[in-house]
Amino acid sequence: MSPQTPSTQSTPSFPASTAVPLRGGPVLRWGVIGPGEIAGDFTDALHAHTDQRVVAVASRSLDRAEAFARAHGVDTAYGDAEALVASPDVDVVYVATPHTRHLPDALTAIRAGKHVLIEKPMATSTAEADEIVAAASAAGVLAMEALWTRYLPHTTVIAELLAEGAFGDVRLATADVAWANDLSAGGRMTDPALGGGALLDIGVYAFWFTQFATGHPVEWHATGSTRADGVDLDAAVVTRTADGVLATAATSLLTTSPGLGTISGTTGSIRTLQNLVFPATFELTTCRGSAVWNDPTVPTGRQGLAYQATALASYVDAGLRDSPLHSLADSRSLLATIEATRASLTVV
Repeated sequence: MSPQTPSTQSTPSFPASTAVPLRGGPVLRWGVIGPGEIAGDFTDALHAHTDQRVVAVASRSLDRAEAFARAHGVDTAYGDAEALVASPDVDVVYVATPHTRHLPDALTAIRAGKHVLIEKPMATSTAEADEIVAAASAAGVLAMEALWTRYLPHTTVIAELLAEGAFGDVRLATADVAWANDLSAGGRMTDPALGGGALLDIGVYAFWFTQFATGHPVEWHATGSTRADGVDLDAAVVTRTADGVLATAATSLLTTSPGLGTISGTTGSIRTLQNLVFPATFELTTCRGSAVWNDPTVPTGRQGLAYQATALASYVDAGLRDSPLHSLADSRSLLATIEATRASLTVV
């Protein structure tokens, strides 16, 4: 029995995952700008589970870049991004710097003719996103937001179920993504100069899930709180699409939530059984009953970062300049939701 096959004929059935295989496809040579924690996890996932290779890393501190290279098996370290993007040995650049550096670092890579995978959020505003889109179009390169959850196997199965109307017309989606942070500890999560706050860092996952389920919203009603320095602490937003489909999404730095997502249609529903950000199982319920999708062969936790890399490599090989799963328009729409939400927050 395959991992996607339900146990009886009376329960709902699942389509196959369309996730790009982790091995056997086109291979790119990756450069990393920003040797932080997420870049380390990304590099380790690629080296452990794919044929992709990170060949260079850059930081404004050469010592940090060299330490990262030693720790993660990377051949070359640079003391600035310009040197990395000038290397003929680098095909694609992963931008893993703090949020406020995404725009300048992405533009540096794009103007050098490199494809870019930009850590989420792609930018800090819709205006910045528009700059990246225009630059990538002018340079003829692929620019893609590292919304890695969209490329995971379970998400591709949910997308197929949505496309085939397996549980009717979607009318409501919900998502909560929240992790408690020590607000006195410092660091990028609470630094306004680095785009700190819940919305840009973790809220983007909740907004992505509901947008993925319902489509781009055209109406937002939000509430929440922000410190006087501009760091948003929590938020909840209700959205509506042009077709009248509703969604609710919530995020917070003050508490840790289960991170679950639901999609409700006219004839059934889906609910994730683990945190929606990571590789997860989910339950499909229709008039035929309920069944749980699970694939134990999928790498767990942040090892799932590998899937977005093999997807990008396949798009470059196919000559694509936008992701067919999570487009630049999708990325911009997420930032529009964040901007609309921020405008409703109350200073505390």
